[in-house]
Amino acid sequence: MAAHPRWFTTRADGSIAYAENPPKKYQDIYPLNFDDDPEGLYAEILRVVRLWLDHGVTIFRVDNPHTKPLWLWERLIAEVGADRPDVIWLAEAFTRPPMMHTLAKIGFQQSYTYFAWRHTKDEIQRYATELAGPAAAYMRPNFWPTTHDILTPFMQRGGLEAWKMRAALAATLAPSYGIYAGYELTERVARPGAEEQIDNEKYEYKDRHWAEHDEAGTTLAPYLTLINNIRRAHPALHRLRNLRFHHADDEHILVFSKARRVYDRDDVIVVVVNLEPDHTRDTWIHLNLADLGLAPHDRFIAHDLITGERWNWSEHNFVRLGPATEPVHVVHIER
Repeated sequence: MAAHPRWFTTRADGSIAYAENPPKKYQDIYPLNFDDDPEGLYAEILRVVRLWLDHGVTIFRVDNPHTKPLWLWERLIAEVGADRPDVIWLAEAFTRPPMMHTLAKIGFQQSYTYFAWRHTKDEIQRYATELAGPAAAYMRPNFWPTTHDILTPFMQRGGLEAWKMRAALAATLAPSYGIYAGYELTERVARPGAEEQIDNEKYEYKDRHWAEHDEAGTTLAPYLTLINNIRRAHPALHRLRNLRFHHADDEHILVFSKARRVYDRDDVIVVVVNLEPDHTRDTWIHLNLADLGLAPHDRFIAHDLITGERWNWSEHNFVRLGPATEPVHVVHIER
């Protein structure tokens, strides 16, 4: 700071201004100012990035990139990518949608989203449809149920079934999803007056005693492992633009499918989600068989990859989801 005062914003009293992202204030962070010496500051940023590349870092999560000039990211990502196309840039930007889309267009390969705050059937369908539309050509959304900074009221109130539901929903809706450390233990105590985890890793090191939870059976790790194995085995879940929604008579039941032809076979997945998983919901779901690659009136075997059960399904099917069963069906269509 003493050697390069032009790289920072100075107040009228001569002090260095700290970072702000209203309503948050970061008094331990000094923002960079690109107005006075943009080339010198860019050269230093590039040097620091290359230093981390030399140490094996290939993924950069950029905090609030929308608060910096767009030319910086476009130039930096392009210059780094010319020599290192394996490097991934994630935009941690919760801002207006046009800016989030612009960051993706100028080079960020991964983007945070508002998934954590989309809970109703209508909210989820509208938001996922938007992301799976033309934006999918350049924007690769990440779905996170929680982070150290995000613990929504739904997750604070929700029990084990709610945490299973949101993880499965994120993992099947989007090709890229994330799980914050401690999710396996349904850590849901919020800092008073805030929607974030209390005593999270921003403030302290946490020893979660994983082995003890494994032995006691008080962890979601086996469920998350199952979900990840399902994702790995089914390429239909690796795409976003193949997302199709189907009708359910109950407004708290969400139904969607993904289909993809891989070599000589069709991989078709149907996901049925109880959005109020602490309550049992039963209803009829109505599948558009054409979206599944089936003819009208076809019958088929629905293999639930969560429970291992198999059912004879057709266009119209009865489902029951709740605490006594599972909050989510992840169904593989077998012909």
